[in-house]
Amino acid sequence: MALARARRERTIDYWPGFVDALSTLVLGIVFLLTVFVVVQFFLSQEITGKETAITRLNAQLAQLTELLSLEKSGKTTLEETLAGLRASLAATEGERDRIKGLYDGVNAGTNKANELSSALDTEKRVSGRALAQVELLNQQIAALRRQLAALESALEASESKDKEAQTRIADLGQRLNLALAQRVQELSRYRSEFFGRLRAILGTRPDVRVVGDRFVFQSEVFFDGGQAVLKSEGRAELDKLASALTELEKQIPPEIAWVLRVDGHTDVRPIASAQFPSNWELSAARAISVVQYMISKGVSPQRLVAAGFGEFQPLDTAQNEDAYRRNRRIELKLTER
Repeated sequence: MALARARRERTIDYWPGFVDALSTLVLGIVFLLTVFVVVQFFLSQEITGKETAITRLNAQLAQLTELLSLEKSGKTTLEETLAGLRASLAATEGERDRIKGLYDGVNAGTNKANELSSALDTEKRVSGRALAQVELLNQQIAALRRQLAALESALEASESKDKEAQTRIADLGQRLNLALAQRVQELSRYRSEFFGRLRAILGTRPDVRVVGDRFVFQSEVFFDGGQAVLKSEGRAELDKLASALTELEKQIPPEIAWVLRVDGHTDVRPIASAQFPSNWELSAARAISVVQYMISKGVSPQRLVAAGFGEFQPLDTAQNEDAYRRNRRIELKLTER
């Protein structure tokens, strides 16, 4: 028995050491798994941020495409947006390179690393498409600039032609004004001669007077009250007038567009007969009667104008018989057509 006890005392117990080694191995594996999970978490965060940056880049590209329709008015804003887009793209590529560096620090043989590499390749292709779109936008901007330059050249040419046209118009206007002034002077000379003849023919009758540039006859010279039929006395006066006018018509050059305007006026008191419902009709009928009689005496119709003013152009606004008599009148004016 003493021998058996001695043998048991010499036997070595390896089990505790094995347990310690196994525990250490397990802890090491757990630590490695923890490190791998942490690295995977950070990589997923980086990839998520990268996808957000790509989404933002696509949104900016859409905005840039809309801005192209603004042409010249949005050109400055478009160039600023492109600058920001290039900066964002450069930042994105920097982030991609940083992620790739992190990827290189992780176990390259794992499946997760392969997926990350595939994602990075996809991102690279997306970035390439974005660069192609940016290049296309640059080409479109260059085309817009060429169109703007062409438009500016056309505008300058148009402005030059407009200035030349304005100069020609101004010159023609001056020449026309000069010609009109000459015509007016000639007509004024003939008007003075005509009025001089009328003064000599009509004498100093109190019922005929000169007011400004016209002869004024009281209506009683030609018409009875409320009537538009010429009296014999009125015809005699018109015979003198027609004779002077036909002589003047021979002297005035045909290129001068002149007419003798016959204006009929009444007093303010209303008239309401079957023949003349108002003073408009009475004043116009009297002017027409004078014109028709002068035509019958040889005056050219194209040189005569009849106008009725009713009671609306009074010479005297008083409400008495003398004012009424002055306002009932026939006026003759030699003027331009």
